[in-house]
Amino acid sequence: MSPQHRTARRTRSRRTLAAAVVTLPLLAVPVAAPAVAVASTVDTRGWGGYGGLDFGGDGGYGESYGGAFGGSYGSTYGGTYGDQGGSTSPTQGTQTTAQDATAATSTQSTGVVLIDTVLDYDEGEAAGTGMVLTSDGTVVTNHHVVAGATSITVTVPSTGKKYAATVVGYDTSRDVAVLKLQGASGLSTISTDTSLSAGEAVTAVGNAEGAGTLTAAPGTVLTRRTTIDVSGDDGTTEHLTGLIENSSDVVSGDSGGALLDADDEVVGMNVAASSGTAQVTGYAIPIVRVLRIAGKIEAGTASSTITIGNKAALGVQLDSTSTAPYVAGVVSGGAAARAGIASGDTITSVGGTSVSSYDALTQALSGHQPGDRVKVGWTDSAGAAHSATVTLGTAPIG
Repeated sequence: MSPQHRTARRTRSRRTLAAAVVTLPLLAVPVAAPAVAVASTVDTRGWGGYGGLDFGGDGGYGESYGGAFGGSYGSTYGGTYGDQGGSTSPTQGTQTTAQDATAATSTQSTGVVLIDTVLDYDEGEAAGTGMVLTSDGTVVTNHHVVAGATSITVTVPSTGKKYAATVVGYDTSRDVAVLKLQGASGLSTISTDTSLSAGEAVTAVGNAEGAGTLTAAPGTVLTRRTTIDVSGDDGTTEHLTGLIENSSDVVSGDSGGALLDADDEVVGMNVAASSGTAQVTGYAIPIVRVLRIAGKIEAGTASSTITIGNKAALGVQLDSTSTAPYVAGVVSGGAAARAGIASGDTITSVGGTSVSSYDALTQALSGHQPGDRVKVGWTDSAGAAHSATVTLGTAPIG
């Protein structure tokens, strides 16, 4: 059985659940994700030259399809999902076969919304789920639901009304993001409850398979607080602590959705699930933790894991084999392309600050916001110097 994060979007970096020796790709279903061919000498960190983020190992929930992409939009990787013994991954209660999901009722759907994103630089579209915290459009979801997005649309299922959304901020290590809907008012919000016990009936509600409708999958709580170790491709290990383990049939697209108790109150936010057998194990972040992190983000409290707002992008892709900021590609329609910067050029300055490396370029850009006008200098492949004032774009969500 192979636990997965459940949104409906493209995958990037493969992640393994160390305690159970399984792979944890994101809970995501690509709606349309055409492949993008990149030369092996290109470091994809360079898209936009912002903040040093690495698409494919950004320290958050990146995804990678290392195996077959099945009809259910999941990927099954090797490894055996055995009994989770020991202190790192205790399992209580009896595992049961998940029941089939049905259409969510109006009560179960209250405050739960559909999220659709356009992924970074024409890599496709994606879908997931979110929950409304305030009537004027504050929405919480998983970070991995919006990671890599350049635009986000949120739909209220009961009315069909769509809203453009901006990212207020996100916590990569705890997989929480806060969105703000533009022009929203009078929205229904979720009701929450923090009490929960093993064996209690729960229901996972979400945008299953990115179909654009909400479904409800019943189950039971297996254990209230499960901790799992997740290893990324870059060799780092992250801990997902205190997760609610349950038997609800969580599938791709449900990420960011609601785990409800018997009173249809939200006790958790869907974040991961197993895949590949008739028995399903779902994981949810306790709602009390979700709200605590969301509160920090709304307060603008940045930290080593919390990022507030969007980063600026120049729209260049850099060659990882070069010590200098050598341009291996440019984003169509981006700031660099509009200035006339092309593959083979080398960035030499940003905003009057000389740059001679990738790190120096990202550092120079980190002091600017999307929409800032800055002077950029570069040399072309023939060694001729150029400069232009550009309007920085918005980087995809890290």
